[in-house]
Amino acid sequence: MRVWKQLAVSAVVLLVGAGVWVRFVPGAGETLAAIGVSHPLIDAISKQSGAAGGEGGQGSGGRRQGGNDAILVMVRPSATSVVNDRLNAIGNGEAIHSVTVTPTATGNLTEILVRSGEKVAQGQVIAKLDSDDQKIAADQARLTRDSAREKLERYRNLSTARAVTAVDVRDAEIAMQAAELALKTAELDLKRRDIVAPSQGVVGIITVNVGDYVTTTTPIAVVDDRSEILVDFWVPERFASKIVVGQPVTAHAIAQPGSQLEGVIHAIDNRLDQASRTLRVRARLENPDDTLRAGMSFSVTMAFDGDTYPTVDPLAIQWSSEGSYVWRVSADKSERVPVKIIQRNPDKVLVDAALSEGDEVVTEGVQRLRDGGDVRIAGRERRDAAQKVAEDGK
Repeated sequence: MRVWKQLAVSAVVLLVGAGVWVRFVPGAGETLAAIGVSHPLIDAISKQSGAAGGEGGQGSGGRRQGGNDAILVMVRPSATSVVNDRLNAIGNGEAIHSVTVTPTATGNLTEILVRSGEKVAQGQVIAKLDSDDQKIAADQARLTRDSAREKLERYRNLSTARAVTAVDVRDAEIAMQAAELALKTAELDLKRRDIVAPSQGVVGIITVNVGDYVTTTTPIAVVDDRSEILVDFWVPERFASKIVVGQPVTAHAIAQPGSQLEGVIHAIDNRLDQASRTLRVRARLENPDDTLRAGMSFSVTMAFDGDTYPTVDPLAIQWSSEGSYVWRVSADKSERVPVKIIQRNPDKVLVDAALSEGDEVVTEGVQRLRDGGDVRIAGRERRDAAQKVAEDGK
C-alpha cells in the first residue's frame, strides 16, 4: 500500500476514534478545547462519529433525536441562601466584680465576723487581727496631741502679755502639728487591723481560722458581686468587624436547660489570637434572681444580617484549568458562568457568581456543552404541552 493511502486510512481511524472519545467520554470535549481545538471542529468530530454510529443520531445515547442538534440536559433552578448570619459559641462566666480579700497588715486573726455565702456591703468588716499594741500606740499619740494642744493654747495666752516670744509660740504650733500627724498614723495602724470587704457581694469559702497568723498575701476569702455575670467567649475573625459594644446577645446556661438570658456585648479585645485566629469578646448578663454563678459555662448566640449568596446543586459544579464554573441555560442556549465556592453543604453549594434566583443551571448532560450551544431541557416539552392543554380546557 502506498504511503498516501496509509496516511489517509490513519487519518480516518484517528477521526473516528476522536469522535467516539468525544461522544462517550465525559469531559473529552473540554479537554480538546483546553489544548486549543476549536468548538466547531469538536462538533464536526462528534457529528462524524454520530453518522458512523447509525442514522438519526442513535449512537448519541438518546441525546439527539429526530435530527435535532440541541443537547438534552437536565436543570435545577438556582436559589439564594444566607451565611454568617448567626454565631454560636461557648463561654465561661465571671462575676461583674470579684475580689480576693487580703489583710493590709500582718498578725494573728482574733475574729471572723462573716460566714461563707453571706452577703456583705462595701467597707464591711469581715475579720479582725490582734490590735492591743496599736490601741496603746493610738492612746499614747492622743495624749501627746492633747498635751501639745494645751501647751499651744497656754503660749498663745502668754504671748499677749509678752511673757513668751513669737518663736516659742511657733515651736508650740509645730509640736501640735507633729502630735496630730502621729495620732493619725497610730489610728491608721489600728484601723488596718480590721479586714474589710472592698466591694459588695457574696463571701466565698473562708480559708483561714481564728488564731492563724496571716500576712498581706494571705487570702482570707473571695467576694463576688454577681448581680451581673460577664461571659467571655471567642469568635472567628470573620465576625470581628461585625461585633460592637452594646450589641444584644442571647445566652443559655448549660447547667440550666431551657433558660434564656438576654444580655449585651460588654467589651471587645483589641487584637486577635494569632494561633487560633479568634477574637475574645465579653458579654454582660443580668442576674436579678442570683441563679447564676461565676465559673458556669454558657452557650452564647448572636444574630447578624449575614451575607446572601446564590446556591446551586452540587452536581452543577464543573472544573477546568481556569477554576470552577456552572452551565446556565438562557433562551435555550448554554452559557458558562465562572463561580467561586463559598460553602459546601450536602444538598447545595453556596457560590459567588453572576447568578440570579431562579436561573436554570445544568445538573446533567454537561459533558458536551459549550458557550452559545443549543440545548433542550428534559421534560420541558411535556410540561409545556400539559400546561397548554390545561389552558385550552379553561
